[in-house]
Amino acid sequence: MLVSVKKGMFLCLITAMILVLAACSSNNGGSKDANDSSQQAAESNATNEVTNGEQTDADASAPAETTYPVTVSNYTTENGTWVKKDQTFDKAPERVVANTQGAAELMIRLGLTDKLVGVAALFGSVPEDIADEFKQIPVLAEGYVGKEVTIGATPDLVVGRGGLFEDADWGVGTVSSLNDMGIKTYVQSTSVPDASLDSLYQDITELGEIFNVQANAAAYIEKLKARENALSARASAETINYASFSDNGDGTIGIYNGNGDTFIESAMSLINMHNMLINETGTLSLEKLIEINPDAMIISRYAGGIDPEQTIEKLLANKQVQNINAVKNKKIYIIDFNNFWGYGDSIFTGVEGLADHLGL
Repeated sequence: MLVSVKKGMFLCLITAMILVLAACSSNNGGSKDANDSSQQAAESNATNEVTNGEQTDADASAPAETTYPVTVSNYTTENGTWVKKDQTFDKAPERVVANTQGAAELMIRLGLTDKLVGVAALFGSVPEDIADEFKQIPVLAEGYVGKEVTIGATPDLVVGRGGLFEDADWGVGTVSSLNDMGIKTYVQSTSVPDASLDSLYQDITELGEIFNVQANAAAYIEKLKARENALSARASAETINYASFSDNGDGTIGIYNGNGDTFIESAMSLINMHNMLINETGTLSLEKLIEINPDAMIISRYAGGIDPEQTIEKLLANKQVQNINAVKNKKIYIIDFNNFWGYGDSIFTGVEGLADHLGL
């Protein structure tokens, strides 16, 4: 949920999260012509076979089925850089660990709740319409989950945010190390460099192929594209330049550049919002925020974070920032961490909420 400063409800993103941010109803059925065509074929050929390699309209309208083995071009890292790496599936995975809440939600949307044997990184609110299904998934860790616990769930697939595929306390293990143990991996393409909303549709399509739920995937993409078009129709006539901030935890305000968050930028562009700091690197000062003078500012909440109201109070009490447009015009908004950094379909919920509060 999003609120303005006036309403006094705020949420927060702590700096520690920034360090690890590296890292979808069937539409079956043919037309009357298709039914007629099938009937004629049945009358002329008792075996209902299509001759001469021709395909009937009924065949064309049928949902695609996965023929195993199926190979998808996914990702791994080499010397700190994301590169392509194929993953081949001899059958649909049966035991899946989602390294983030957002990845698990996407699986639920595709009708794959029963495949999930673990989820971690529960940093945001779960959509009400899938909350009951989400509760069925074993929680491996409220925060990030390590490799040992991940492997302990005996998955045949680990899916989720790319930045969490690391051999670290907060990582599920590298792609290579998991593959070496016979565990397949699926890194969300939304979480690697140069991602966009098309990357989300790619993820949904490929997961549909991997699990042989292609009809579900296609139907969900259609719903999401309708939401995309609706947001574009609401776009601000003028670009709304914004910046993100957080609480450093030491009494100071942190400025988040969002460098590499091209997936978020792609979604925000639907309503003509632009992250002014997306090309910046390194630690940014409050002076930088004053210099760029954003029209709007956003702050994110995640479970266990610092009270956002305190962070906002600090910002508003700072005499240095009083001439920033976002402060003067009270254009400060909160976003749910999972909506934006879940790298999944809930990005639409986040942007829709922003559009509401901006009066678009």
